[in-house]
Amino acid sequence: MHRPDTAEAEVAEELAAVRPRLVPRYGAELPGARAAVLSRLWRAFAHEPLPWIAGRETARDGLVLRLGDGRQLAGPAADPYRTDAYVRVVRLDEVPYDDPARLVTDLAVPHSAGFAAELGHSVASLALSRAGAEHHPDEWPDSDWAWERRVVDGHPFHPNCRSRPGFSVAEQLAYGPEHAPVVGLGLVPVPAVECLVSGVWPRDLRDGASLLLPVHPWQAAHVLKRPCDEQLAAHPLMSLRTLAVPGGPHVKTALSTRLTSSVRDISVASIAASATLSSFGEALAARMDGLLHVTRTLGAATAHSPDLAAVLRESPQVYAAPGERVVPVAALATTDLPRSPAWLAAFARLALTVGLRALELGVALEAHGQNLLVALSPTGDPLRLVYRDLADIRISPARLAHHGLPAPGLPARMLTDDATTLRRKLFGSLVGGALASVAGSGPALGAALEGAVRELPRTGDLRALCGASLPVKALTVMRLTPDRTGDIWTELPSPLTAGRPASDGQG
Repeated sequence: MHRPDTAEAEVAEELAAVRPRLVPRYGAELPGARAAVLSRLWRAFAHEPLPWIAGRETARDGLVLRLGDGRQLAGPAADPYRTDAYVRVVRLDEVPYDDPARLVTDLAVPHSAGFAAELGHSVASLALSRAGAEHHPDEWPDSDWAWERRVVDGHPFHPNCRSRPGFSVAEQLAYGPEHAPVVGLGLVPVPAVECLVSGVWPRDLRDGASLLLPVHPWQAAHVLKRPCDEQLAAHPLMSLRTLAVPGGPHVKTALSTRLTSSVRDISVASIAASATLSSFGEALAARMDGLLHVTRTLGAATAHSPDLAAVLRESPQVYAAPGERVVPVAALATTDLPRSPAWLAAFARLALTVGLRALELGVALEAHGQNLLVALSPTGDPLRLVYRDLADIRISPARLAHHGLPAPGLPARMLTDDATTLRRKLFGSLVGGALASVAGSGPALGAALEGAVRELPRTGDLRALCGASLPVKALTVMRLTPDRTGDIWTELPSPLTAGRPASDGQG
């Protein structure tokens, strides 16, 4: 069924040159990586509004998709909340495919060539990540970066879960958190009069009349194209471009390449708004009865360029009391905690309480597993949440005003009173993303949510959450629609109403 993919072969060749001892492990990880990406892709085919899928039919042994050109694509029943690599083979007119890149190539739908290349890179990079990662599931790390490097597989539902175009194998090994490197950030001097600064830029990142802007070495080599002495040792976090300085802040660097879906830079507008947003986050947290902390932005600076900028944030660990651990939600699936239905229900109750309360106040958090962290007691009980990176939240001025919360100077792109937009932002990220990834399947997620919603106030937002469908981003449609900007959404059958007839996702 499988012929060696160009991306897989290229990575193998580079790996043989820079880390030959990993070559056998890389080869052994390739089948599982193909299945992991194919499972994410099959979820999209089963539930996203792809225009070339004419219909979806439940079959005795799975799911059959009728394509607009008369072909049929068949595979297993698709649980949209399942996270394991359960799809090993799908059949296009009886021809079996175990390789997602070759499947998309042979589908030959609009923009499929570019997407197929991304999928091939995702498979190869995922196999590389798994080959190089150290697995210690029984150990609970003491550092924030050690928790984050356990998230080896990237986005739990995106087929481009590990796509890192523009990164050589040597660079992935040097900068990918799963490989546990220490990264030397460069410090580029820029005259202070030529910089936009928000908040307070620290003294130890100044040199006379110049600011020293932390620069990722990949950015220095490929974008700035300048030598950059590596002076600040830091550990990469799961976003790759954000790194933890031991005993110090988290440093968000500009990294102008596409990772998963988005080009990673830091806009001048986001620097300008960072101090205001940070203060707003503190005001929001003060209304949450101690159940939510929002990490503060300590300082942000840009040389008036998205390619040369940095943001300094508190480490979420500052909100851990003695004996507690603050763990990214994406890393919870690497522990045994979610195997307990009681623990999962308690975590869902905490997450929904915080998310819906913030939404009632007028703030829709983008609470996916990377932005959202949980403080755990010494015995693992979920106590409260920590949220970081306010750049993509949505804010309702009308709801804020109703609760007496000011919204001075917030970016216009964040402001909306449209309930659908606000609910999509929260429900898609928190329920369809963070909670689903921890639960690992629709039945487990539904059971956890059922217990939680019974104890929550019956607001309009909660009633919307308990409807027949759940909004999530149509991640594959967005990659196959390169000429369209902004988010595209689809509806998944709600895990709370799994027994009801569900839409086929074509709405």
